[in-house]
Amino acid sequence: SRIAGGVGLALILIFMIAYYKVPGLVAAIALVAYTIMLLGIFKMIPVTLTLSGAAAVILSLGFAVDANVLIAERTKEELRSGRSLLAAITAGFDRAWPSIRDGNMSTIIVAIVLFWFGDRFSTSVMQGFALTLAIGVLLSMFTAFFASRLLLRLLATTGLGNNPNLFVPVRDQSDTSDSVAGGNS
Repeated sequence: SRIAGGVGLALILIFMIAYYKVPGLVAAIALVAYTIMLLGIFKMIPVTLTLSGAAAVILSLGFAVDANVLIAERTKEELRSGRSLLAAITAGFDRAWPSIRDGNMSTIIVAIVLFWFGDRFSTSVMQGFALTLAIGVLLSMFTAFFASRLLLRLLATTGLGNNPNLFVPVRDQSDTSDSVAGGNS
C-alpha cells in the first residue's frame, strides 16, 4: 500500500503540474507538505496505519486534490471575467471555499459517526479508518486553503504574475488568452 500510495501521489503531482501549470505546481507543493505533515501527525499521536487507514489517507489525499482543482478552476473563471491576477486568485479562493468546506465537513461528520459506531460495536478497524480520515480531511482543508493561497499569491507577485496564462489550465488557453489579454490592457 505504501508503494501504491507513492506511485499514486507521484502521478497526481505530474498531472497537476502538467495540466494546471502554476496552480498545479502550488497544488503539488501543498500536497507534498500535506503528506509530510500527515505522516508527522501520525507519528506524534501515534497511529498504526492498517490497510483501512491507508485507504483513508488516500481518500483524504483525494479531498486535498479536489480542493486544489476547485481553486484553480475558480481562479481561471475569474481571470476569464477580466480580473487582475491577484484579484482573480482572491475571488477564486472565496468562491471555492464554500464547496470545499461543505464537502469536507460532511466527510468529517461521517468520520465521527463511523468512529462512534466503531466504539459501540468494538470495531477498531472502523475507528482507525474514521480517525485517519478525519485527521486527513482536516489537514487537507488547512493545506488547500492556507498553504495554497499563500503560495499562489506569492508567485503572482513574482515574474510569473506577468503572464496570467501560466495560471490557466492547458485546455483553456485559447478560451482565456483573449479575455486575459483584454483584462490586462
